Amino acid sequence: MKPGREVIEVNLEEWQALLERARQEPLDAEGYQKLQAALRAFRALTEMIGEKNTTISQLRALLAKPSTEKTSKVLEQAGIKAPPKSSPPPNAPGPPKPGHGRNGAQAYGGARRVKIVHGSLKPGDHCPECLKGKVYVQKEPALRIRVVGQAPIAATVYELERLRCNLCGDVFEAEAPEGVGEKKYDETAAAMIGLLKYGSGVPFYRLEGLEASLGIPLPASTQWEIAEEIAAVIRPACDELIRQAAQGEVFYNDDTSMKILALARASPQRPEEDEESGSKERTGLFTSGIVSTREGRRIALFFTGRKHAGENFARVLAERAKGLAPPIQMCDALSRNLPKLPEKLEILLGNCNAHARRRFVQVTPNFPQECQFVLESLRDVYRYDAEAEERGLTPEERLRFHQEHSQPVMDALQAWFLAQFAEKKVEPNSGLGEAIRYCLKRWDRLTLFLREPGAPLDSNLVERALKKCILHRKNSLFYKTENGAEVGDLFMSLIHTCELNDANPFDYLTELQKHATELAQNAAAWMPWNYRETLQQAGTSPHPS
Repeated sequence: MKPGREVIEVNLEEWQALLERARQEPLDAEGYQKLQAALRAFRALTEMIGEKNTTISQLRALLAKPSTEKTSKVLEQAGIKAPPKSSPPPNAPGPPKPGHGRNGAQAYGGARRVKIVHGSLKPGDHCPECLKGKVYVQKEPALRIRVVGQAPIAATVYELERLRCNLCGDVFEAEAPEGVGEKKYDETAAAMIGLLKYGSGVPFYRLEGLEASLGIPLPASTQWEIAEEIAAVIRPACDELIRQAAQGEVFYNDDTSMKILALARASPQRPEEDEESGSKERTGLFTSGIVSTREGRRIALFFTGRKHAGENFARVLAERAKGLAPPIQMCDALSRNLPKLPEKLEILLGNCNAHARRRFVQVTPNFPQECQFVLESLRDVYRYDAEAEERGLTPEERLRFHQEHSQPVMDALQAWFLAQFAEKKVEPNSGLGEAIRYCLKRWDRLTLFLREPGAPLDSNLVERALKKCILHRKNSLFYKTENGAEVGDLFMSLIHTCELNDANPFDYLTELQKHATELAQNAAAWMPWNYRETLQQAGTSPHPS
């Protein structure tokens, strides 16, 4: 691994002093390092400006200091020193002692377990040391962990002996081991290909090169044929996920850009709902992420095409059963995230406080004192929410907790926003003024968590889910066809739903293929959170525990 470059920070005053010193005497080692760093930055900046696709945000990231959105770091970079943390009470429990950082045997949930009996003793034998006592089995066995390397897709060649009669010419072939049929790629190989491609962002050609270097040919075209074939087999599970997601209590949705070559080269299409209005044809391509939560279960869905997140959300809500309470939708303030609802269906709309906070983070260097109050107020609200989660409060208890602790903070913040304009302390068209107007315009949606049980503070859950398709975009760059995008959406939906529910996606994809007939008959019994119970009831689970 290459060592990271040391970050050398130099302000304008230091540069001026450095130039004056260079005029009078030779530069010392520290001055030389600063000048060298400036030349490297200037060279990189010149190269980036010469590239056609360079954006302003990329230039800003090159020239500005690296930062996070943590309140203390944002204020520190703006020149405001964070106050020292208050010392805890004398009797308060301290933070847990750090461990050695190693994973114990219990962390290897997917490892194969092999029980080894003692070679010379068994329970009830006399002790070989004292010759008087008897030995008995300890509750906790001694553990040894052995980690081995192997190819992601392994292959075994079975050489079946063949015998031929020298008189009649009949050939007799040895029987293959149990479980070895005529099918070349079994369910585990197909599951691993789908998991590597759509769960870990490994392109087909990259896996092809890796397998070739290990002596196992696995062409990219073959990988696609396998993925497409099993996608048709496990599709009932994804359809059932959509149906169950539609019954959710809280929905998060957003989208990100994605490229489909077949659509990018074709003429743009006009959205169906905008045809009568004569609006411009839509040229963008997106992957929409939707996360539905209900009774502690989380379902992630992905849809790629020309439709926005709100249109795909409406597609999911079309499967919602009648008579259910209005769901909560959490998203950012973009209008394309809002669905056109069918009749007699209402939603409780909330907007993301993290997006609102980011607007103040961006203008903190220009308005440090003003933004300090906003960021610290929102920090307190997030601390209360984290405390409610640590306590394991129910949605109703969490609502009362926020009303007691967060309501005064948000009321004070709203009063401060209004006072900035009323007392003409802030120019409305400045960066700070626009951030304040953004919050005041959407205040009811930003404070939904103070009125509705279970309403979240932000849409970070779906932002993390979208990293799946962003990882695919960074590595594979695009989908070739709409069918390829549909297959990718199916795998990502199943894989990320497994991850959200602490299920093993490799094992899940494998079992879906092995029980394709049962899946087609009753898909609800083969969800990531209950498929193990279904296997145990059928007596076919390889891991009954």
